[in-house]
Amino acid sequence: MATAITETGSKDRTPGRHAPCTRTASPSQGERDPRERRKPSTAANSPEDHMGTSRSSSQPAGHIAVEGHAGVLVARIDGGPHALFDPEITKQLKELVDRADRDPDIRAVVFTGTHPDRFLSHSDVRWLQEGGTGFPPINTRIAKLVARTARLINRVPVVRTLAGMTRLKTLLQLDSFHATFLKMNASGTIFVAALNGSALAVGAELAFACDLRIMADGEHVIGLTEVLLALTPGGGGSQRLPRLIGRQQTLVAVLEGRPFTSAEALSLGAVDEVVPQEKVLARSIERAEYLSLRSKKSLGAIKRSIYFGSSLSLEDGLQLEHAEFLVRDQSKEAQRRMLDYIAATDATGELPLLNRETYARALAAGRIGGSQSE
Repeated sequence: MATAITETGSKDRTPGRHAPCTRTASPSQGERDPRERRKPSTAANSPEDHMGTSRSSSQPAGHIAVEGHAGVLVARIDGGPHALFDPEITKQLKELVDRADRDPDIRAVVFTGTHPDRFLSHSDVRWLQEGGTGFPPINTRIAKLVARTARLINRVPVVRTLAGMTRLKTLLQLDSFHATFLKMNASGTIFVAALNGSALAVGAELAFACDLRIMADGEHVIGLTEVLLALTPGGGGSQRLPRLIGRQQTLVAVLEGRPFTSAEALSLGAVDEVVPQEKVLARSIERAEYLSLRSKKSLGAIKRSIYFGSSLSLEDGLQLEHAEFLVRDQSKEAQRRMLDYIAATDATGELPLLNRETYARALAAGRIGGSQSE
């Protein structure tokens, strides 16, 4: 497994580059320095704050250890010996995504697992089981109304705090979880899943919510297995996977509860690359650095147009694209680059993007025209 990366230096560094690092022992090989771990907020600001973990005392709550302050962050998800997703990881995931979205100096986040052969196994089943008790039987129509109510409650901090102390807490957590994934899709921050091992159910859903998925070769699988517990995907898998590989391929796999091998996932388009396990993290950071050199605001506009616009009608999707384009066209950043492009064309008599060498440099730098400080 790849060694851990601990950032050194200050926050002021070139955007889009992972911070200088020193090599330390892998989390699977020894204890991490506790200074590397981000301490969860003690403020009761989200529904997750009002729910204790359902694990036994021998199973401590999971956590996400975040390495770096700017550029590309590495987020190591520690779900304990079984690599389980639990309420504490849900809470810390939301905090990290919120931070990465609003901080212009954070350009990308790479998620990976601390387990030697698992990215994330699936949710803590005890948490799911306890969350499904204490309610009268409901049908799908009523469940939709309850889900909408949870969304409204989550928007009002005081009401959210009070409701988080009741049996509504699991519903609020699920809505907050969906909101976190949607923010990842709308954000100008690049999110990469460095799949160091298998990812089932919510582990796969987190990967599907990322912009890139790079998976370890070998005996590892990724997929939606909820039907085997008489459940259905609940973290967005039934919606995001069809957008990646098509409806029929998704339907057959999810009905059966059969995950894909890494080779199958690559062939279908569920993951973007398959590399040797020891190279997963390094390759993921490399791809994150490369893409994050581009304008963060433009990346966000592109992601929103594709993630949200492509599922609309053609007319509505075009309107969303048009709106995003107009905002970027008027930005100072784009105006400077276009003026530089015009000046270069006038000076050379050739269009810069039609010159192979100029175009190659532009791809490597993530820009053509403008200054490095943009």
